[in-house]
This record gives sequence, C-alpha cells and structure tokens, in this order.
Amino acid sequence: MNARVMARMGHGRARRAANGSAAEGAARAGLTARGVIYLLVGILALQIAFGTGNRQADRGGALAELSDKPFGAVLLWALGIGLVGMALWRLSEALFGATGKDGHTAKKRLPAAARAVFYAFVAYSVLAFAAGTGSSGSSDQQSRDVTARVMDMPAGRWLVGVAGVVIVVAGVVIGVQALRRSYHKKLKLGALSPRARRLVDVTGVGGGAARGLVFAAAGVFAVRAAVDYRPDRAKGLDDTLRSFADTPLGPWLLVCVAAGLVLFGVFSFALARWRRV
Repeated sequence: MNARVMARMGHGRARRAANGSAAEGAARAGLTARGVIYLLVGILALQIAFGTGNRQADRGGALAELSDKPFGAVLLWALGIGLVGMALWRLSEALFGATGKDGHTAKKRLPAAARAVFYAFVAYSVLAFAAGTGSSGSSDQQSRDVTARVMDMPAGRWLVGVAGVVIVVAGVVIGVQALRRSYHKKLKLGALSPRARRLVDVTGVGGGAARGLVFAAAGVFAVRAAVDYRPDRAKGLDDTLRSFADTPLGPWLLVCVAAGLVLFGVFSFALARWRRV
C-alpha cells in the first residue's frame, strides 16, 4: 500500500470523524450557545427600550447578566465550551466540506473558515471572562478602538469603508435569506410537526430579518466613520441597537428589533435540534 493510498484513507477517516457524532454534538452545542447570547442581548435591548435596563445590549452585557444568575460560573463555562464546539464545527466544514451538494466548494469552505476564526475569538473571550482573566468589555469602545487603529494605517479610511460596505451587504443578504426561508435547505423538515414548523418559520423569518437589519445598520455607521474620518462614529452592537430608538419611530423600533433578536435566539435553539449537520 503506497503513501498516496494511505493518505487518502487517512483523509477519509478524518472526513468521517468530522461528519460524525462528535461534529454533530459540537454543532448543536454551538448553536445552543449562540442562541443563549442572542436571547440575552435581545432581552437587554428590550429593557433599554422600556427604560428599565442598566446594562449594555451586547455580548459583554449578556455575560455579565449570566454571571449574576444562580450557578452563573457554571453557565459561563458551559457557554464558552459550546462556542468552542461551534468553532470546531465550522473548522471541520472548512477542512472537509459542509453538508449539501455544494458543501465542498470554496464558496462554502471560505465562509466556514471565517466563522471558525470568529467563533474561536468569541469562545476565548467567554472562557477568559469565566476564568476571571478577562473583562466583559464594551462592544462600542472596541469598535471605536479598532476603527481608529485601522484608520491610522495606510489607506485606512478605505479599509474601514470597504469593511462597512461588506457588513451592509452581509446584513442585506442575511435579511433576504431569512425572508426567503433559505434555512429550509438546512433543516430536517420531515422531522418537524406542523406546530414546530410554524415556530421555526416565525423565529427564522423575524429573527433573521432583525439580525440582518442590525448588521446593515452597523455597516452604515462604519461607512459614515470612514467618510467623515471620525473613528468615534463607528458603533458596536449596543450603540447600534440604541440608535434605533433615535429614529422617528422612537423606542418602538428598538422594541421590534430587540424582539427579533430574542426570536433569533429561539431560532438558534430550533436549529440546534433540527439542523442537518
């Protein structure tokens, strides 16, 4: 048996392991953890809209909120481990391909690699917070700091502007895909009862549309920061959400968006149960 055949066999075993029960468990744990974060952020945003919230509506605020609950430390560790699972699942998709007929194409693998890096960073920040070696931080300050550092680079304004446009486009795509119910292609539809399917569609459409709107708004603020050469105009998740209350619709638009994020959290729980992995 030559080295090429052995390498092919090893790659096949690795692919089967990546697509096996371990990867499925990591994916479902990761989707559940993502759902918890969106659910908490949505609840915090609702509290802000009704004037009863004193925490930031972002990941840092969600971690602080969770740490105050009974067994908060245990919950934080579980959340961080779940996000590690999400990162590993996305990494397996980048290396071995995702489910679906075009899952092995670069169009699917490259976004999976980007998601793996993103969730690895999020998992690290959550685990650091759980271990007491990191702070919850402010998404708004982090956004301004990163924008300022990039603008100090050659062609920094262009980089920030292009990144903002990419985020806007991503938000539009997320919203359109939610409205078109593109997530049906990833679900085990045959396993859903009529009631479960209604739940998935209500949370998938409403939650995805709200999530897309938040992404698009954050991208617009990044573009504005680049055009005005003002890093302080860039906004994190908390400031982006609060900006909806400054529109002519007042806090009611924030209420709608916040409720949508809660729905997306529930949708993530549904994906954790019924998504094809």
